[in-house]
Amino acid sequence: MAKPFMDEDFLLETPTARMLYHDHAAPQPILDYHCHLPPADIAENKQFRNITEVWLGGDHYKWRFMRSSGVTEDFITGDQPDQAKFRRFCEVLPLAVGNPLYHWCHLELRRFFGIDALVNAGNADGLWEACNAKLKQPEFFARGLMLRANVRAVCTTDDPVDDLANHAAIAADKSFPIKVLPTFRPDRAFNIDRAEFIGYIPKLADASGVRIACFADLLKALDARMDHFARHGCRLSDHGVDVTFFAEATEAELDAILARRLGGERLTPREVEQHKTAVLLHLGREYAKRDWAMQLHLGAQRNNNTRMFERLGPDTGWDSISDSLVAAHLARTLDALDREDSLPRTILYCLNPTQNEVLGTMIGNFQDGQVMGKMQFGSGWWFNDQKDGMIRQMTALANLGNLGAFVGMLTDSRSFLSYTRHEYFRRILCNLIGGWVENGEYPQDWPQLQRVVEGICYGNANRYFGLGTS
Repeated sequence: MAKPFMDEDFLLETPTARMLYHDHAAPQPILDYHCHLPPADIAENKQFRNITEVWLGGDHYKWRFMRSSGVTEDFITGDQPDQAKFRRFCEVLPLAVGNPLYHWCHLELRRFFGIDALVNAGNADGLWEACNAKLKQPEFFARGLMLRANVRAVCTTDDPVDDLANHAAIAADKSFPIKVLPTFRPDRAFNIDRAEFIGYIPKLADASGVRIACFADLLKALDARMDHFARHGCRLSDHGVDVTFFAEATEAELDAILARRLGGERLTPREVEQHKTAVLLHLGREYAKRDWAMQLHLGAQRNNNTRMFERLGPDTGWDSISDSLVAAHLARTLDALDREDSLPRTILYCLNPTQNEVLGTMIGNFQDGQVMGKMQFGSGWWFNDQKDGMIRQMTALANLGNLGAFVGMLTDSRSFLSYTRHEYFRRILCNLIGGWVENGEYPQDWPQLQRVVEGICYGNANRYFGLGTS
């Protein structure tokens, strides 16, 4: 007899797994240390106009699936009415057999809206009405959704030129108990080869009050913005490192590279790598001084579809996994900082799961014996934040490192409904560990199992980032 769909023991295959989840994982609050929520939506406590905006808006996971299901772009990012877009999504979602979207969508309906109906074309209009009625209530505005998910803190992703006024407004509102902290994401100052770089430098100069005429000025401007972020509670940085690199350069060479680029010239691949190397090493030293954690997201191949990128812009679902190598250049970067005793706490994420063991072993090269899990192999990211990807990442970490020191899950999402991904992760975590216990590979030592599970779900991240939540 088939198990019921998504019952209370969903994904929990053993008695140990069920006990670990229900007694220890499920009650833990959420510390979402990497997301892309718009801070303005939290500061203004945004009211969503309908379920399409909060469920489908900006969600390129769902957009990619709709495209693969034959849904035309006007029903995805185009000008069709919101209800028509919602109907089309409900019509094709039943095709998502084995896709985590099917689970995520039903979890979101259940946990936030209390609706356990299956999503399909036949009940699309009923779901539209039921969800929209609830979205009119204050507890379903942006802040209310975060509170309903038992969130304690989130770290958004912010450009150095951001004035962080929304973060200041949130922090000043003592009626809202959730910490919302910025994350320093300096990719636009780092990616000297991108078309936007030339226009970005004047913005960075204006924000920092530093006239940028040479490479040292660029670093001074970034330092000033880090000071600004620190005043707003920043505890970590983030870098999108699509292709790894390591190429040293003199200050004169770096000045010449910057001057040529600002003059509109194209750079050689080595010159690009020299600029990126120097910027990343400087920032790594500064992060260590400030006791910030550094996140490196490795291996995305972005904006593959030129026609659609030119039409819709980045982060709209035209990205994939890169097959470029990472180990040699990554090791040199980390080693250069470590030799100066300037390697910050670092989280490495790989988009290519064939590199799980690469990162699982790389972190062991630079643990310092002073900070538990100083070097982290980050959770299954983007295309890997699904059941198989999570199991593979955690198994590699357990085999090669210290799963008990893992800082756990994050949403990496623009959606206020995506906190159910933490539940999804926690169920998979408990089933994985529970299976090892049931198979006699780890003792049924409940105090230690509690320590491990509760740490991975919340406690380790709270300690690692020093956010002071409780």
